[in-house]
Amino acid sequence: MSSVLFLNLAWQISTLALVALGLAIVFGKLRIMNMAHGEFVMIGAYAPVITSTLGLPGWLQVPICLVTVGLIAFALERSIIRHLYGRMFDSLLATWGIAILLREVVELVFGRGYQSVTPPIPGTINLFGADYPAYRIAVIAGIILGFGCLYWWNTRSKVATQIKAMVGNPELAQAVGINTARLSAGAFVFGCCTAGLAGLVLAPTIRIEPMMGLDYLIRSFFALVVGGLGSLEGLGIGAGIIAGTQTFIGSVASQTYGYLAVLILSILFLWLKPNGIRSSSR
Repeated sequence: MSSVLFLNLAWQISTLALVALGLAIVFGKLRIMNMAHGEFVMIGAYAPVITSTLGLPGWLQVPICLVTVGLIAFALERSIIRHLYGRMFDSLLATWGIAILLREVVELVFGRGYQSVTPPIPGTINLFGADYPAYRIAVIAGIILGFGCLYWWNTRSKVATQIKAMVGNPELAQAVGINTARLSAGAFVFGCCTAGLAGLVLAPTIRIEPMMGLDYLIRSFFALVVGGLGSLEGLGIGAGIIAGTQTFIGSVASQTYGYLAVLILSILFLWLKPNGIRSSSR
């Protein structure tokens, strides 16, 4: 494997894991099939477009992304999502409508055309004998560090323990004094904000447009199908297999064949191993 292919593989796996994290939280913990997940990725990708258009400093991209996505997610959770916990099919229909609405609003504000932004970290770094974009290397390192912190929080935090108790038995958790409504709202907003951050870090490497979210929703769902719900390990395994398959097949054949291989692989997992390779017990 060449150095460039290895680095591309690391980039694809890490970014897919970040994109799928929000869906894993909302789907795995709250039993909400969030069909608007890709639209939150899309909204996050527009944060640097907003700062550039308004002439604001680049460091405001992160707070603008988090505030915008967080407010939208909180409003949706308070008005719609809170009534759909555990109702998989109903949540699928409702969030599909929300996705269409969000796309139309973004299209109304920014138009249908493609947008592009420049990476905040220019240039390349020689790594493993290959010159690779410095921005991508920084993002890979940041995602690895972020997932390490999240894993530590998930195993040590009192809030994480309360969320696990709520997932396992919401009635009992509420009976012992756990505020399940607040936990659910926080988990939903956090999941949407991670999707927005994923869009933000991907923005300098992709074409930004209102319809971009669908591809990220599908690939995130594939990663969860393969890896399984309910654990960071399963998310990492699923992202590795999906991104690895698509990257490798795409490099030796074409991106079309890579996407077809991922689709076939996901169908086989849904048929033969519907719970994925690793999922938490319920």
